[in-house]
Amino acid sequence: MSIVLESLDLGKIYTEGPQRIEVLKQVSLQLREGEQLAILGTSGSGKTTLLNLLGGLDLPSRGRVIVAGKDLAEVDETERGKLRNLPLGFVYQFHHLLAEFNALENIAMPLLIGGFTRRGALQKSQTMLERVGLKDRAKHKPSELSGGERQRVAIARALVTEPACILLDEPTGNLDRNTALSIQNLMAELNEKLGTSYIVVTHDEAFADTLDRKLFLRDGMLHG
Repeated sequence: MSIVLESLDLGKIYTEGPQRIEVLKQVSLQLREGEQLAILGTSGSGKTTLLNLLGGLDLPSRGRVIVAGKDLAEVDETERGKLRNLPLGFVYQFHHLLAEFNALENIAMPLLIGGFTRRGALQKSQTMLERVGLKDRAKHKPSELSGGERQRVAIARALVTEPACILLDEPTGNLDRNTALSIQNLMAELNEKLGTSYIVVTHDEAFADTLDRKLFLRDGMLHG
């Protein structure tokens, strides 16, 4: 299987006045095509920082992140934006849907940003909306959807560009147990059907146990 995302000797240091806070050090990982990887760690361990580095939302103090064969630190911001919008998808604990747009339009946003026509983007988004079981919710705005439905829309938005990898930050952390289980089942189904790779940052060990592999972030380093 090919490698869709890789980090090499990744480190991140924040400076606050005279203090240097080393959040991550020597983090190396490989994510293979179709693989589902969980990253667990206590609050404040640097899980979200790591996810932001892997997704090109922030740049490392040292080391490299390779996406689609490109080092995120060696391309300009325009190219990083393209990589974030195509080979990668993002899902957060809070859905970050745009309140003024309906479910279908929210899903279509990455396609419109990527240059699709409105008609083409909406057609593809309708197909993805049906994949996540929300065929009848296309015209509903986020305020008219349940928490689980909003998260399904967020997952559909992440998937609509057919990325090689989706990065998820506590995707079920804000949901009740039954809704969380339905999201987990949806992710497993889409992984099987579409072959999408996932990196999931979570504190939920039961969820992590359902994935292919799990790593623990402790003292700024990943452990098996």
